[in-house]
Amino acid sequence: MKILVATHGHCFDGLASAALFTRMLQNIEGARAKFEYVGCGYGSGQSNATANALCGDQNAILDYRFSPSEKLTWYFDHHRTAFANDDDHSVFEKNSDNGRFFFDADCTSCTKLIAQTATEKFGMDLTPLNALIDWADRVDSANFRSPDEAIDRSDPLMRLVTVVEHYGDDAFLNRFVPDLLRKPLDEIANSGYVTKRYRPLGKKHEHFVERVKSRAQIRGRVVLVDLTDALLETIGKFVTYALYPDSMYSVVVARLKNGAKISVGFNPWAGHTLDCDISAICARYGGGGHPVVGGIAFPGDQLERAKQVATDICNELDGIIIAHRDSDSQEIAAPS
Repeated sequence: MKILVATHGHCFDGLASAALFTRMLQNIEGARAKFEYVGCGYGSGQSNATANALCGDQNAILDYRFSPSEKLTWYFDHHRTAFANDDDHSVFEKNSDNGRFFFDADCTSCTKLIAQTATEKFGMDLTPLNALIDWADRVDSANFRSPDEAIDRSDPLMRLVTVVEHYGDDAFLNRFVPDLLRKPLDEIANSGYVTKRYRPLGKKHEHFVERVKSRAQIRGRVVLVDLTDALLETIGKFVTYALYPDSMYSVVVARLKNGAKISVGFNPWAGHTLDCDISAICARYGGGGHPVVGGIAFPGDQLERAKQVATDICNELDGIIIAHRDSDSQEIAAPS
């Protein structure tokens, strides 16, 4: 039995979700289950979980936007923008009682959602995978004590996270998901394979920090960073918060090899209360994410539009505080 697992590629939570789901299906289906992994993304040229891609006897989508395809067998996600439109959400609702479709926007990671389902619904003991579950949840929820800790790569596990985010395509997933199920997480993080691939990324990360310093603009409570002047190979998610700890939000627009990308985030260490839903803002431009972090991808020929959208989002985030102070609107509680 072929089980196709379409998961969020280049993402530690996507990789860990695939591992947890695989263990769960091995428990349900036994040795007859054979797995194939596909890394999905939202950028131009990246794989999508379309009906044509769902070619297994069973098909799963994890940590990625819902597909209304009749071929879809399993679904797990926690993004508020999981459903592209009301029709897709209706399809999910009609099938949610089948015991195989799960969505929880309050869950801090898709890995955690799958782990909870495996233990509560199927009575599984996932103790050997606790380290993987905890790390995936920590990374996806940005549950670090400070932005400096979030960008520190002295820990081999954080270097592994960086390698996954850079190299996590189909081939990587098909190699590493089985490894995560039979080897301790520390052993994988300290392996020669990961160490070798991290070495050039460490230098690129240092270069990225210097570029952010030279290109950042402070606009009220927002840091706007335009990195479209040169092709970008790596992005550090929390660098702006470490460099500008008083900033409440960051908007980074970059030119990548497959198009342009905007990354928007809320600084959980600045001591402010979240007063907007970033996922909703990004969704208006075709992107998505969570209340505290989101992204938007653009084709390569829409670089100028990406730059304008980044500026518009920056202005909106900086203007929210005025509207918030002048109104009785309810704040959205920031996660811990």
